[in-house]
Amino acid sequence: MHLIQSNKIKLLLCSLITLNLYGEYELDEEILSDPRKKTFDLNQKKANEDSSTLKKDWINPITYQYSKNFGEEYKTEKSVVTINQPIFQSGGIYQAIRYANSTHRYSTLEIEQQKKLLIKDAVKILFQIKKTELNIQKTRLTVKNADIDVIRKKEQVLNGFLDSSFLDNALLTLNTAKNSLVDLEYQRKELINNFHNISSKKYTEFSLPKLELFNEKEFLENNIEIKKAKADIQRKGNFSQMTVSRYLPSVNAFYNYTKNHFTDGQAGMDHEADQKFGLSINVPFDSRTFNEIESKKIDYLKSKIDLKNKVTDEKTFFKTKLDKIEMLKKRVEITRDDLKVYDSILSIIKEEKEAELKTQSDVDTLENSQRIKSIDINIYELDEQMELLEIYAKLH
Repeated sequence: MHLIQSNKIKLLLCSLITLNLYGEYELDEEILSDPRKKTFDLNQKKANEDSSTLKKDWINPITYQYSKNFGEEYKTEKSVVTINQPIFQSGGIYQAIRYANSTHRYSTLEIEQQKKLLIKDAVKILFQIKKTELNIQKTRLTVKNADIDVIRKKEQVLNGFLDSSFLDNALLTLNTAKNSLVDLEYQRKELINNFHNISSKKYTEFSLPKLELFNEKEFLENNIEIKKAKADIQRKGNFSQMTVSRYLPSVNAFYNYTKNHFTDGQAGMDHEADQKFGLSINVPFDSRTFNEIESKKIDYLKSKIDLKNKVTDEKTFFKTKLDKIEMLKKRVEITRDDLKVYDSILSIIKEEKEAELKTQSDVDTLENSQRIKSIDINIYELDEQMELLEIYAKLH
């Protein structure tokens, strides 16, 4: 099942259907090509490994050293194993693990956002292809009307009812419509090529989704940008606390193991192993302490301000989209009113044709114009869906 093949993808993110929506979203990536899906999978695996590395960052490595002296007087061989492991860092170990977790959450959100944006781009191209096809239909009807007008003007010029400039203008209108048709057909091909940059399947294998609107509260609660900003606050807060702990006292457990393998008969050296172990207290004194701690605190405070700005930005974004959708709905209403007028006029024109007061070309022109208005409604509805798609792309 593909993203676009579902009968209706709802954006009503109330608590009862949030999980269902996310379940559908997991299928959305079927629109992406296998290499692009693989890239996102590898990015997630890398984020997982980076997080695991960060969690273990406070663990010092065990060092093994083997040395062999080739001096002229004595030849010796020795192995040394050294362990120097912090067991208390004034909260630094705990904060390092929390920092790793918060960094992983931030990276995961970023990867999911990138994936969803790419899916959105693919779906938007499908909408644009459909819109272009509708515009092609409109332009073909416009060409038909322009053709009829040229024939009418030609007869009127030949019969002396009009100046030739009227025919010239009619021909110019016809050629403009034909050129527009050529441009639209090229745009359609270009969009199809762009779609195949993202998806390995034919665009005809997908049907368009039907997206629905929801309220601002649900949009903000499920907004991935805001979730990222919150994750960034937690990440930078953990890092700030971890930075402070670096300049506080720490306790290390140490262990040294030394064994001489070959002493060349050197006095005072035997083959017995020598072991040393114990605890050490470390108190760092660094002239950069205050500056680095303050720098990380500032980053943390900035992230809190960034969240407030992000909420404001997303509220504005949502309101702008609502205004655009409202405008498109008004256009649909106006066009529907125009269609009613066309219906009434067309019925009169057909009656006059029966009475031989009007010609078939008059009927054809009006019917073509009526079809153009009907197509306009479909285009406005597609535009509305594309606005909703922009909102959908920000949900998590």
